[in-house]
Amino acid sequence: MRPDDANVAGNVHGGTILKMIEEAGAIISTRHCNSQNGERCVAALARVERTDFLSPMCIGEVAHVSAEITYTSKHSVEVQVNVMSENILTGTKKLTNKATLWYVPLSLKNVDKVLEVPPVVYSRQEQEEEGRKRYEAQKLERMETKWRNGDIVQPALNPEPNTVSYSQSSLIHLVGPSDCTLHGFVHGGVTMKLMDEVAGIVAARHCKTNIVTASVDAINFHDKIRKGYVITISGRMTFTSNKSMEIEVLVDADPVVDNSQKRYRAASAFFTYVSLSQEGRSLPVPQLVPETEDEKKRFEEGKGRYLQMKAKRQGQAEPQA
Repeated sequence: MRPDDANVAGNVHGGTILKMIEEAGAIISTRHCNSQNGERCVAALARVERTDFLSPMCIGEVAHVSAEITYTSKHSVEVQVNVMSENILTGTKKLTNKATLWYVPLSLKNVDKVLEVPPVVYSRQEQEEEGRKRYEAQKLERMETKWRNGDIVQPALNPEPNTVSYSQSSLIHLVGPSDCTLHGFVHGGVTMKLMDEVAGIVAARHCKTNIVTASVDAINFHDKIRKGYVITISGRMTFTSNKSMEIEVLVDADPVVDNSQKRYRAASAFFTYVSLSQEGRSLPVPQLVPETEDEKKRFEEGKGRYLQMKAKRQGQAEPQA
């Protein structure tokens, strides 16, 4: 990990790690989908499940990324990716991230055509049954999220501190060849890195301290983004607890040179950030002040997600009887 991979405090950007995770997932899923004779394809990222940043990674450490296919449906591949950080001076290794990603194989002849996935061999029957349950759950949630995220972040004049409008941020990016696969579509990892960058700006504007990514809720990729499109990545604060901030990030794609297609929602996700002191200790977060009815509604929805995840963590931490 080099200085340009990290923030001013030396912590590696969450977006940098997400990009590495996606690259590993894309390689193993594309390799698997081309493992049998038939039409050649490339695996495209459809969804990233909730990802927790278990331990910070710092400048000078080495990242070890490993990927494994854990389930295949007729048209999708589930990949589990683990990231370990290694201090090459001491030899110490620690788990920093675990992520689950879903890919679909797209034909090289027609990228709008989804091909069938070669089945994977399971060591236990239960693995296939558990994978099928995960597949059905993520499929349902993807459809719900696509319809829910229809609104657009609007700028505000002279916003007050600690309000949603005060910290909301947008980044406009022209998609170039270096952002894309050989077939002219944006790498999912590139999109995630930009999303994390915008979320980090929102968090820093709100609390004005060093901030780090704590977790990313499921990232849904609703549609492909082509080379030459202009994408707008918008972020807004939705909820704050005593020591964390939830930020909604929306990605809209604009085919500026194609009059036949309108602007569309390409991806969406919720990022959670924490505020840190110069010594790396967790700091209290200024409480968000929602003003409009929509902001109040999003705050309550964010509170529900926060309490649900808190209860889940406490349940996992309790010793088994």
